Amino acid sequence: MSNSDWITPDWPAPPNVRTLSTTRNGGIGSAPYASFNLGDHVGDDPLIVARNRSLLRAYLPAEPLWLKQVHTVNVADADTAAGIPEADASVARRANKVCAVLTADCLPILLCDRQGTVVAAAHAGWRGLAGGAIEATVAAMHADPATLMAWLGPAIGPAAFEVGAEVRETFLAQDSGAAAAFSTLGNGKWLADLYRLARLRLMQTGISQISGGEYCTYRDQERFFSYRRDHTTGRMASLIWLS
Repeated sequence: MSNSDWITPDWPAPPNVRTLSTTRNGGIGSAPYASFNLGDHVGDDPLIVARNRSLLRAYLPAEPLWLKQVHTVNVADADTAAGIPEADASVARRANKVCAVLTADCLPILLCDRQGTVVAAAHAGWRGLAGGAIEATVAAMHADPATLMAWLGPAIGPAAFEVGAEVRETFLAQDSGAAAAFSTLGNGKWLADLYRLARLRLMQTGISQISGGEYCTYRDQERFFSYRRDHTTGRMASLIWLS
């Protein structure tokens, strides 16, 4: 189904739900974008990006709906959208409509229902999580959250994501239970667990079947791009579609 360098999510999705998460390996390119950058907005050679997207396309039923991701809660309809919507998530109900998000530390979340009738992909950094990106995506799926499942893809891990006190305060103002997702470093700095924050938000919407969350893009330089680590770097894609 995919290049052996990439990740096939391990979750109990229906057989007609197809998923794929790329790594930094398996394509072409030179440092600091080596070697499978899919982001066309990070300063890489456009011809290299186009070639890598073409290599990815060979594993997909159609061109993905690429998004202009700007840390919003906008959700695009992959069944009908044209061009490059300004959104941080997309939803599809028709076969072979590929939802995709690009990340390099932010959290990619793939969702589907147990019946295999709707899928979604969401891009969630801390701003997106705090702003309601998960809730907006779940609402756009128009399905009973109790029937949904989620997979958390590669993101910066809880031992590497240093944030200021204002980030912690933002989450605690919304949910005191979010305190468990932060550990103090002193001097007003905290380590934030994006995976735990996402799980809390997903469970609050009514989703209980949640997989993934074992990666750290910052620590695993061989497999993943990381904006926090390298600043100038590529982007990976997490994709989902109905067959």
